[in-house]
Amino acid sequence: MRVRTTSAAACAVLLAVTALAGCNRDSGSGSEDKKVGIDLPRSDSDFWNSYQQYIKKGVAAGEVKALPLTNSQNDIGKLVANVQTFSDQGAKAVVMAPQDTGAIASTLQNLNKKKIPVISVDTRPDKGDVYMVVRADNRAYGENACKYLGKQLKGKGKVVEFQGDLSSINGRDRSVAFKSCMTKNFPKIKVFELATDWKGDVASAKLQSTLAANPDINGIYMQAGGVFLQPTLALLEQKKLLKPAGTKGHITIISNDGIPEEFDAIKAGKIDATVSQPADLYAKYALYYAKAAVDGKKFKVGPTDHDSHIIKIPNGYEDQLPAPLVTKANVNDPKLWANQLGKKN
Repeated sequence: MRVRTTSAAACAVLLAVTALAGCNRDSGSGSEDKKVGIDLPRSDSDFWNSYQQYIKKGVAAGEVKALPLTNSQNDIGKLVANVQTFSDQGAKAVVMAPQDTGAIASTLQNLNKKKIPVISVDTRPDKGDVYMVVRADNRAYGENACKYLGKQLKGKGKVVEFQGDLSSINGRDRSVAFKSCMTKNFPKIKVFELATDWKGDVASAKLQSTLAANPDINGIYMQAGGVFLQPTLALLEQKKLLKPAGTKGHITIISNDGIPEEFDAIKAGKIDATVSQPADLYAKYALYYAKAAVDGKKFKVGPTDHDSHIIKIPNGYEDQLPAPLVTKANVNDPKLWANQLGKKN
C-alpha cells in the first residue's frame, strides 16, 4: 500500500512537471508573441508613402505583431539607431529597406550574431546575411526601359537617363542594365547619364543644362517617377517641350514606380510608360516573410505560389516579384496596385 502511494505521488509529480514543461514550451512560442521591428525608409516619395500605407494596414490586420514603426528618412545613421532600438526592445525579426546598401553591412552582422532575421524590401544589401529580400528584378527595369525607348525612337536619337543613387543596388542595377542594353542594341542612341542621388531638384537642374546644350533630346528614362515625375514635367512645360504623345516634338518618357500620378500622366499623353513596382506586394510579402522568419520557416529556390521566383543570392534569398510594363494600352488594368488605392478603406 505504501509502495502504491509513493508511486502515485511520483506519478502525480511527474505529470505536474510534464504539464509545467509543456506550458513553458508553448509559452511565447507562437509568432503572435514575437514582435517585429519595421523601419520605413523615407517619406519623400509617393511610392514609399504608398508602401507605408500598405504596411500599416497589414499590421492593423494582425499579419504580424509589430513594435512601433520607425522612419529612417533616407539616413543610414537613423536606420542603424532604429534597428538598435528594435533589438533592445526584443524584436524577433526586422523589416528594413536600406537605401545605402553598402553601409548596412555591420548592422546586419550584429543582427545575425543575435539571431535576429532580416527582411530587406526593394533593396539587396551588398553584404551581411538576410533571411529574404523582397524585390523586383531591377536589371529588368533598366533593360525594359532601354528596349521601349529604343523601339519608340527607332534606334536613333538622344536620351537622358536620371540615375538613382549608385550607392544603392537598385540604382546600380538599373543603370548598368540600361547602359549595357543601349550599347548592344541601339548604338546610334546617345545616352546622357545624369546622377541624381534620387533627388528631383537635382534631376531637374541637370536636365535643364542638358537640354540647353542638346535641344534635340527626344527620350528620357526616369528611374523613379515618385521623385522625378513632377519636376520633370514642370520643366518641360516651362520650356514648351511637353507635347502630347504621337505629336511632332514629343519627348518619349518611360519611368519606374507605377504610382497613380504616372498613370494620370500616361492617360494625358505626357509620358509614355512606366514599370509598376508592386508597393502592395512589397508590403504584403515583407510581413509574410517576417512572420515566416519568427516561425522558423525555411524557403528554397524556385517558383512561388504568388507568381514570383525565389533565387539564391550570396547572402541569403531573394523573392523577385513581378513588375509589369504599363502603357496607354493597359493603364486602366484594375489589377495594378495604383488602380486599387481608391478602393481601399
